[in-house]
Amino acid sequence: MSACLGFRELGLQPYEPVLEAMRRFTEQRSPDSQDEVWLVEHPAVFTQGQAGKAEHLLVPGDIPVVQTDRGGQVTYHGPGQLVAYLLLDVRRLGFGVRELVSRIEQTLIDLLASYDVQAAAKPDAPGVYVDGAKIASLGLRIRNGRSFHGLALNVDMDLAPFRRINPCGYAGLAMTQLRDLAGPIELDEVRTRLRGQLVKHLDYAEQTTLTGGID
Repeated sequence: MSACLGFRELGLQPYEPVLEAMRRFTEQRSPDSQDEVWLVEHPAVFTQGQAGKAEHLLVPGDIPVVQTDRGGQVTYHGPGQLVAYLLLDVRRLGFGVRELVSRIEQTLIDLLASYDVQAAAKPDAPGVYVDGAKIASLGLRIRNGRSFHGLALNVDMDLAPFRRINPCGYAGLAMTQLRDLAGPIELDEVRTRLRGQLVKHLDYAEQTTLTGGID
């Protein structure tokens, strides 16, 4: 079991500066660096993963599109979606990539179960689904045994921009969110529950809140 997982609460932040900060953190960390999770919301943005195809951007309109180095294809981020960037020394944790993905998916499944929402993963399509509709997306990059990027959980947001794309490369993929399944939801409460589930499923002994910026 690893010692302590640190969490940074970043609030609403533009996507690209956070992306650059993740890259710097991953490049500069040492074998002794504490693992961190950055919890954030983003203003409206489409992000293309390494497997993304231009034809899956149907009508982006005035929403910016950012090319990224994560796995997967195109997705949407916007206010009311809880994003968690997982800056982990995967080699130190002793996880393979498939096991890490499975643990993250189970984290989300158990979080949703705490709201009496029954969710499941799909073996051929990373993420978490409720009755076939996607509620959480997952896209990681592993570099030198360290992960960055992470997960996005739809909590209480405008889902309409997902109709401007083929989410994760799937035409007509239905999207859903926690508010529509469990009633009014406080994002802060979901964030707190997510922290606890990540600590549990990633085998950390404890958690701490980190202060300071990500510059």
